[in-house]
Amino acid sequence: MDVGLVAIGAGIAMISAGCSSIGEGMIAAKAIEGMYRNPEMANKLRSNMIVGIALDETCGIYSLLVAILIIFVLGAAK
Repeated sequence: MDVGLVAIGAGIAMISAGCSSIGEGMIAAKAIEGMYRNPEMANKLRSNMIVGIALDETCGIYSLLVAILIIFVLGAAK
């Protein structure tokens, strides 16, 4: 398999990591906005924000794992 195609595949897999970081920012921004609008719900919003960011971060970690596997498994299968 061509090395260039492996690099393109790994780059496409890492697009998910970029989208994951955008999602994390949006989760945090909306949680802070909710805390600002309703301070009584701050503790509940904070715990839900942490769970949401953790779930979103796993998507980024999985995409990194897929990119590493593409590079080392498909890149070595010449």
